[in-house]
Amino acid sequence: MRAAGLPMPTHPLAAMMNYNQVAFGGEYVGQSILIDFYKVSFKKNFRGQVRYGQGYYDFEEGGLAFLSPNQLVTMSGEESSYDGYALYFHPDLIRNYQLGKNIQQYSFFSYAVSEALFLSDKEKVVIAGLFEGIANELENSIDHFSQDILVSQIELLLNYSNRFYNRQFITRKMVYNDLIGKLDAWLSDRFDSGKSSLIGLPSVQEVSNYLNVSPRYLTDMLKSLTGKSTQQHIHDKLIENAKDILSTSKLNISEIAYHLGFEHPQSFNRLFKRNTNLSPGEFRQSFSLSPDIKLKK
Repeated sequence: MRAAGLPMPTHPLAAMMNYNQVAFGGEYVGQSILIDFYKVSFKKNFRGQVRYGQGYYDFEEGGLAFLSPNQLVTMSGEESSYDGYALYFHPDLIRNYQLGKNIQQYSFFSYAVSEALFLSDKEKVVIAGLFEGIANELENSIDHFSQDILVSQIELLLNYSNRFYNRQFITRKMVYNDLIGKLDAWLSDRFDSGKSSLIGLPSVQEVSNYLNVSPRYLTDMLKSLTGKSTQQHIHDKLIENAKDILSTSKLNISEIAYHLGFEHPQSFNRLFKRNTNLSPGEFRQSFSLSPDIKLKK
């Protein structure tokens, strides 16, 4: 707050910054700070970039961005070039509340810098009202109800953010379908080429790195559009590939497991049966039965 030219906050565990009142001194521009609190930034309108870690937030029409503790933030001279608020709250504020136990469920605190929440005009009105309510509470004298009310208001803000992120996944479905297509093509190449036999099964982190999105954002996007997590999506493609090999090749079960990237055939057997209710051997045997027997079955 001192760097922004603002007075010290009246609440020991939470503070609100109105960007209209910010006046960052030149001495702080370019300095990196390791924050030890949660930060929710609401930009109503903004043209420019704000550095965070190794990347930038860049959204002209405004929106919401989220930081969790122990993130590196670089002070920018452009902080005063937009309209909005920044809410800061220390983990101790919510520690003894249900929100303290559930905060990790708000996965957008783990999203990358390019994955900010873009808001519609109607959504901006809702979010602005929530920020103003929190600001009003912070201006009141602290009493026995202050922390309960403040935590409730923050939780409401996060719940609305969840709703609006889900809307974003739906309204930008065409963009995300292209991303899913890129994911499927990468997985098909990985399994079909036999690369997994050399480097192992693809991980969620590996897939996310290839797509240039954060693991949490990718899983949330996939769940919204397909109902399945990234790990489940990988497993589906793996089982699909395994079925093709089982039905068209003479490789034994162990050879297929190693080809797909498993270290142990037993792990392949368990995963296959959990997803198909058949062991790999039983699935293969179904293709060797005569048509009459298959029909009876």
